[in-house]
Amino acid sequence: MIGVYGAIFWLVIAVIFFVIEGLTVQMVCIWFAAGAVFAMLAAFVEMHFWVQMLIFLVTSILVLVIGRPLLVDKIKPKKVATNADRVIGQVGVVLEQIDNLEQTGRVSANGLIWTARSEFGSIIPVQSKVLVKYIDGVKLIVEPIQILQQEPGAAEQPET
Repeated sequence: MIGVYGAIFWLVIAVIFFVIEGLTVQMVCIWFAAGAVFAMLAAFVEMHFWVQMLIFLVTSILVLVIGRPLLVDKIKPKKVATNADRVIGQVGVVLEQIDNLEQTGRVSANGLIWTARSEFGSIIPVQSKVLVKYIDGVKLIVEPIQILQQEPGAAEQPET
């Protein structure tokens, strides 16, 4: 098939591949549609059918090998950290006693006030410092930070 009839044949093939690609949206057939377009151009200049077929195959493979890596990066969704994710690992201050059984607890962390629960179920008193472990829904899951405090009057004396 050469000339106009060959070009129409390749145009129909290209349209079929474009339609299939539109239905799947998986970047499967677009490469073959591009090959069919180049084969259509070869048919217009009246190249033999086996040359058109060769152009179709070579172009499809080249477009696949070169184009796929470029397009996959563009269409693959990237995970973007939200403001909520930024609070994980931060130190917060308990504003309302955290008691999982009573379902109470509020923490100020990263400049925001959050509902909070204790990671291991312990009661955490007001003004305690806590470490944000993760987020469960809209609640921070925290654990208390153990701060070693010296007893009053037990300040270190310089050695003489």
